[in-house]
Amino acid sequence: MSQPTSIQRGLEPYEITFAAMRAFTDARRTDTPDELWIVEHPPVFTLGLGADPANVLDAHDIPVVQTDRGGEVTYHGPGQVVIYLLIDLRRRDPRARLLARDFVHTIEQAVIDTLAAYNLPGERRPGAPGIYVSNGPWQGAKIAALGLKVRANGCTYHGVSLNVAMDLTPFSWIHPCGYEGLATVDMKTLGVGIPLVDVQSALAHALMAKLAG
Repeated sequence: MSQPTSIQRGLEPYEITFAAMRAFTDARRTDTPDELWIVEHPPVFTLGLGADPANVLDAHDIPVVQTDRGGEVTYHGPGQVVIYLLIDLRRRDPRARLLARDFVHTIEQAVIDTLAAYNLPGERRPGAPGIYVSNGPWQGAKIAALGLKVRANGCTYHGVSLNVAMDLTPFSWIHPCGYEGLATVDMKTLGVGIPLVDVQSALAHALMAKLAG
């Protein structure tokens, strides 16, 4: 099975990327190649379909955008790797079909593998999509968030974000992912000072390897 094509979109306002993802998915055909979009966003809070707007405590003039992904409220900003997965799940081998739950598991494992490459421990939490620090002083803090849209035809968009070297303050202005008091952390705070572009590449390669497997 061919790997998705990796597209670097650079620093782009969230609303532009969101509209482009929907337009791409609306227009795709059964033979449209899958794509991974690598992007960095200016500060923005995004709300999933089930989000309670009250979980935005004080937006401090940062835009709040309603989306059609799953999940609650999260924050995107400079210094964060964001990768959107525009994948047609119908193409997967029927004997090993990627159902939505398996797809989420695959994405999470790619994040865990990426963190492990930098000697950072990450783990899942049952019922709480994303990746959390599994030991040390920051045990339990969230370092990566995940939210997807899977259309009835099996085509996906939205994706995953990994905190690399951010101003984490805006996370304190929300209940991250709907959880009051949930700590968030980035790779820099955990002692890994690595250029954003390197982590973008590492996570994209990990995702492509998992999706091709």
